[in-house]
Amino acid sequence: MRLHTLTVRAFGPFADTETVDFDRLGDGGLFLIHGPTGAGKTSVLDAVCFALYGRVPGVREAARSPRSNHAASGTAPEVTLELTVRGRRLHILRSPAWQRPKKRGKGTTEEKAKVVVREFADGSWNGLTNRPDEAGQLVDDVLGLSLAQFCQIVLLPQGDFARFLRADAKERRAGLERIFATGVFAQVEEWLADHANERRQEAERAESEVTRKAGLIAEVGRSARPEANSARGAEDLEALAPWAAELASVAAATADDTAQAADAAVRERDAARGALQEGRELEQRRQRRAEALRREGDLAEQAPRRAALQEELEAAERAAAVMPLVRSAEDRRTRLEKADLAAAERLRLVRALAAAGEDGSAAAGADGDAAADGPGDPSSPGSPGLAEDGDLAAAERLGLLDDPASALGGDTDGAAEQGGSETPDRRREALAAAERDRRDEAARLEQLRGDADHLRSVHEDVERAEAQTARAQRDLGACREQAAALPERRARVAAELEEARGRTGSRDSAEAALEFARTREESVQAAHRLAGELAGAQERRRSRVDAAQAARDRLQEIRGARIEGMAAELAERLEAGEACPVCGSAEHPEPAVGAADRPSPADEETAAEAAAKADEERTAAENAVAEVQARLDAAQDGTGGMSGDAATELLDRRRAELERVDAAAVEVERLAADLERIDTQVEKTRTDESELTREIAELDKVRETRAAEAARLADKLDTARGPDPDLATRIGRLSEEAELLTAAVRALDDRAGAAEELRAAEHEAHAAATGAGFSGSHQVRAAERGDADRRALHEKIRAHDDEAARVREILDDPGLAAAGSLPAPDVAGLTAAAERAADAADHALRWRDRFADQADRLAELRHGLEDLLSASRPARHRHSVADGLARLAAGTAADNRENVRLSAYVLAARLEQVVAAANDRLATMAAGRYELRHTVDKAAGDRSRSGGGLGLRVLDGWTGQERDPATLSGGETFVASLALALGLGDVATQGAGGSEINTLFIDEGFGTLDEDTLEEVLEVLDSLRDGGRAVGVVSHVADLRTRITTRLRVAKTATGSSLHQTG
Repeated sequence: MRLHTLTVRAFGPFADTETVDFDRLGDGGLFLIHGPTGAGKTSVLDAVCFALYGRVPGVREAARSPRSNHAASGTAPEVTLELTVRGRRLHILRSPAWQRPKKRGKGTTEEKAKVVVREFADGSWNGLTNRPDEAGQLVDDVLGLSLAQFCQIVLLPQGDFARFLRADAKERRAGLERIFATGVFAQVEEWLADHANERRQEAERAESEVTRKAGLIAEVGRSARPEANSARGAEDLEALAPWAAELASVAAATADDTAQAADAAVRERDAARGALQEGRELEQRRQRRAEALRREGDLAEQAPRRAALQEELEAAERAAAVMPLVRSAEDRRTRLEKADLAAAERLRLVRALAAAGEDGSAAAGADGDAAADGPGDPSSPGSPGLAEDGDLAAAERLGLLDDPASALGGDTDGAAEQGGSETPDRRREALAAAERDRRDEAARLEQLRGDADHLRSVHEDVERAEAQTARAQRDLGACREQAAALPERRARVAAELEEARGRTGSRDSAEAALEFARTREESVQAAHRLAGELAGAQERRRSRVDAAQAARDRLQEIRGARIEGMAAELAERLEAGEACPVCGSAEHPEPAVGAADRPSPADEETAAEAAAKADEERTAAENAVAEVQARLDAAQDGTGGMSGDAATELLDRRRAELERVDAAAVEVERLAADLERIDTQVEKTRTDESELTREIAELDKVRETRAAEAARLADKLDTARGPDPDLATRIGRLSEEAELLTAAVRALDDRAGAAEELRAAEHEAHAAATGAGFSGSHQVRAAERGDADRRALHEKIRAHDDEAARVREILDDPGLAAAGSLPAPDVAGLTAAAERAADAADHALRWRDRFADQADRLAELRHGLEDLLSASRPARHRHSVADGLARLAAGTAADNRENVRLSAYVLAARLEQVVAAANDRLATMAAGRYELRHTVDKAAGDRSRSGGGLGLRVLDGWTGQERDPATLSGGETFVASLALALGLGDVATQGAGGSEINTLFIDEGFGTLDEDTLEEVLEVLDSLRDGGRAVGVVSHVADLRTRITTRLRVAKTATGSSLHQTG
């Protein structure tokens, strides 16, 4: 890692923008950062840390805000660092969070922290990220160091390593863990402990299953488990297997004995049950025969009842054949009654119509005397079209419209036999005639429907003409109002047109002014763009200059190496017997031998070509800078000294002026067009007024003609409709009355047909009843039984006959007859004997099953125990291995003789490397007197397992005695601490991935050294420059200013600090 430039603004004590050129400071290898106390020397290092990590080291981060209190209130704090890490050129800009003044009103508002990281690649700067988290990750990946490690390795802060040198083991352990990030080994210890705990739990779960299974065996076998011995552990578990096998064997033998006893008891129980079954069967046969004899007597008593049922069933069968005809006659009678009701209802409606007809005829006669057309007009109210209503009235007076059933006295049977009566025929003819008259009149009136439709059309024409007349009158009024307003509007538009023509100016001059402003604005933009290109060209020139210098340095290095190895190169050309080109001797006793990797002439030639090419690229880069600078100067001349905002404002103003000129021209065109449209509207209103006056006159004439025609048609239709409200209503009423009369005629026809059907059905039913042996329909109905009743009678008769057959069959059975002659068995005694035998067998079987279940269960549990023991062995073995490793890493195992934890052991190894690296430099700085010693001894009273291996002692070469670091003087302490810090930096850098640290800082401590020691320390620091490393010494010691010529001075004032480079 090499730092190039650092720029700070409003950061720490620096109020304004300050820049540090580390490339210039590092040219000499060693440079001094000095200044009075509190000026801000350490703040320079804080700025480096803040740029990289967004934080400052130590307690300073919490003590104050990084923003300068000396800066103006609106100045944003900012730190910019340019550096090269692992061959990557990075540019990091950071700004911390700060309170800026509000743009409107009073008070402040918080500005969030910002970061921008760029990388120089392929000749240009490319943005990498502007997110703080990504920037932090990028720095961690590239540097490989945390902030704490960076401060210990790169900054070497004041006082920290003196404390590290004198610290006890616990404090030294914390510091080493922070620098070397050895937490992974502590995590390994933790993981091993957790792993051992998991394996212990796994083993305990497996052992718990074994123990549980052994408890079940003890419970089932009713035997205590073997006594456990905690010292034996796993051996006790293995002893459970033979114990379980013995219990299972004893249980199996006991189960065999109880099974034999149960078999004997079962045989005795089966014999007793057989004797009981035989006794019960004999008793059942005796009881069955006695029951059959009783049922035979009962059936003899039921014989008369059986004969009566047979007679009832035969009569029901004969009635069933006649009943359909009887029911048919009843249905015909019901139909006749319904027809009587329907005919009566229709005749009632006709009577009501006849009554209304008499009233209508009287009114029609009075109207006919006054009618203009006389009785001969078919459409008049007194026309013959309603004369038939009088016929209906006459029929009413003759009784032809009475209820047909009541007219015959209600004797429907007699009515059915009087087929020659003339009354039904006369009634039907009177109704049919009235129906025909109404239909004929309706047909005549239908011919007048066309006049009614035409009347509606004429009325619509009159209404349409009136509406059109009203609309034309409204349009005429609007036309006249518009004609009255147009002269005033024309005068106003003409005045506006004259005024707009006065506002129009020269468009050419406005365009010229706009073009001039556009040219200025383009020049300003070009100058801004070229300034950016110039910065890039200057950066490329700087890169080419560095590359050219590096190529020259490489060429000089190769040439120097060739010169040093020239003797060996000449020796390679020597040949035996020929003169040496240097000394002229023909003998060559000891030719020089060079290093195998010395450069060849070809290497020098390649390096020379590379240097020449680099010079050409540098010259091209410088020419490019000159070219861009010339173009920038020309662009700046074209700006006329204007800023970007001023040029933009001028361009906007000129553009607005041109737009105003164009807008005025457009306004003139619009107003001229409006004036022309107004003139056209004046002429149009005159024409429209004349047309509307003519249209109103024509509409008045049409309306009068159609109104006269409507009056004529209305008079004609009013005469035709009579007392009805309109013609359609009269036609509808006549049609409804015709339909009513048609329904009455149809009802009379239906009643006549129903009476004829009833007479035929009654005759057929009477004949069938007589033939079946009945005197009339009443006997048929009495003998009738439903299908369910006849089936029930049949079932009762069949049940009686079936029962008699079964009883005879039982009495004829020889087995039952023999049972009746045998003595009655002792069923109660046989039952008691069978129960005693069953109880004894059940008891024996329960003991057999109990011991068999116990034997099976113990055998099953024994196999389960053996399986669990087998399954637990791997878990117990894993626990043993994991526990041994965990105790070894924790320092508690017997094999860990030093009782040192793994993490402490690793830190001790790291400290041993640090001490070895520190002694390389301490030998020079201490003139060989002191040497650091690493010891594994614990401090007095330290009982922890982490204290060993982190001790430090100092060997005094003058006395040969080891000393405690606390006994060193202040200067000796600084020298030893510095050597320890440098050694720690070397080891930590290697541990961070081998990233070379080319810029180091040493902060304070030189004031404690005498002149000779200071010289030796500076020699060591000067040696750090090997390989291009730059070392910055931070100190206010005045003597260092004469010894270190390249310096960065930090000056402080009441308005803030500033930075000044010299050398």
